[in-house]
Amino acid sequence: MIFRSLFILLVVSVMSIQAASSILVHGHRGARAVRPENTLPAFEYAIQAGVDVLELDVAVTKDNVLVVSHDPRMNSHYCTAPAGWLGTNVIREMTLAELRRWDCGAKVNPQFPRQVAAPGTRVPTLDEVYALAPRGTFEFNVETKIFAKYPQLTPAPGEFARLMVEAIRRHKLEKRVIVQSFDFRTLKAVKALAPEIRLSALFEQMGMRDVVKATVETGATICSPHYTLVNAALVERAHAAGLQVVPWTANEPEQWKKLVEAGVDAIISDDPAALLAYLRR
Repeated sequence: MIFRSLFILLVVSVMSIQAASSILVHGHRGARAVRPENTLPAFEYAIQAGVDVLELDVAVTKDNVLVVSHDPRMNSHYCTAPAGWLGTNVIREMTLAELRRWDCGAKVNPQFPRQVAAPGTRVPTLDEVYALAPRGTFEFNVETKIFAKYPQLTPAPGEFARLMVEAIRRHKLEKRVIVQSFDFRTLKAVKALAPEIRLSALFEQMGMRDVVKATVETGATICSPHYTLVNAALVERAHAAGLQVVPWTANEPEQWKKLVEAGVDAIISDDPAALLAYLRR
């Protein structure tokens, strides 16, 4: 009986190790736990740490340049306006040249005390981030920041999708880019333009929808709910529907443990280096 119990424990341990080793790591906004978010220093750190995927967000300037920013407005918590600036803070109302005058590396985000400042860091274009592709085999998980309630902040969904697809094809990254969004209009538009590009449906923490059903209806192949919505039953249903499950944004070992045990395919984290070390252990 003792030997049987030990054997079962060994099998379970081996299965857990195999599950952990197969989970991919997405560096959320690069690695915002330790570097200014959505900046080239953050993405370079994540690449050096060995992430499988760079996760980032995209906005669009007045002159229709795709730029990397989580917020549609420049966030004063970690971005500094140029001296004497009297203009707008809305990205869609600024040209790229105007946006480049902001410093998004001099301040340390108060939510992340381990973050190392990088003064003089500018908002990168999506092209500049895609130009990092030759540095490894990592992928890109790119979110369209678009808001149905605030259409003035972005191009229309179809135009946003067109700009995204053109950038992907310009860098020949069709097989290495995932387009994700909470707003499924852009996902459907990307699918119509470029069905070969993978899509990921994002879901809020307090969402009341059946996330598996909604993902399938969108045409995405990746279901990406907030990590608190994920359990083994949801993962099993998603896998049965042919979907991958990639929860966001888990930063603590107890959260990672639950997600590993649930059988997720990848984890999005602000601290990808720590997550990688955890999975290796």
